[in-house]
Amino acid sequence: MEDVEVSDGDSPYTVEKAPLRNPDLTPLSLNVGELVSLYGWYLLFGTLLVYLLLQYLSRRRSSQRSPPPPTPQDAALVARRQEAMEAARMKMQEELDAKASIFREKQKRQEEEKRRQKIEIWDSMQQGKSYRGTATPSQPPAEASSSAAARPKPDKKPLRSADYSPLSGQEGGSCTFRPGRRGPSAGG
Repeated sequence: MEDVEVSDGDSPYTVEKAPLRNPDLTPLSLNVGELVSLYGWYLLFGTLLVYLLLQYLSRRRSSQRSPPPPTPQDAALVARRQEAMEAARMKMQEELDAKASIFREKQKRQEEEKRRQKIEIWDSMQQGKSYRGTATPSQPPAEASSSAAARPKPDKKPLRSADYSPLSGQEGGSCTFRPGRRGPSAGG
């Protein structure tokens, strides 16, 4: 108790301590070490999360700033780009219009051909001819009959004989059903 002075000044119970000569921080380091050992991963992930959040907010703030005012060179560049885009659009529109007109002409020709075929079919039915008996409209009747005579149909061999029955189990069937033995097995 050398460090403590007791004085009988104003109050009888006042105790004054002398300042520490060599302050020891071991209790503080023990508390910090215990805190890190218990909550180290949480502190690490929390610190990382705060860092990433700050990075995101700084990028967002920088992107929200207004862009610098356009220069005359930028205005000319934008005008040229718009003109080039408009020219490309016009070219593509002209190509599309040309394809559409060609398609419409084909459709008109096909409709006219169908109408002509229907008229021919109607006329042939009025004369008493059957629709199936007439030749295709692209070939004259003389050519249709000569091409049919030039290619005779080959004789087709039937795939199975006439007396084949799948339920009979004969005629070359290799897979047949054989029921198993009844009763106890002979082997054991």
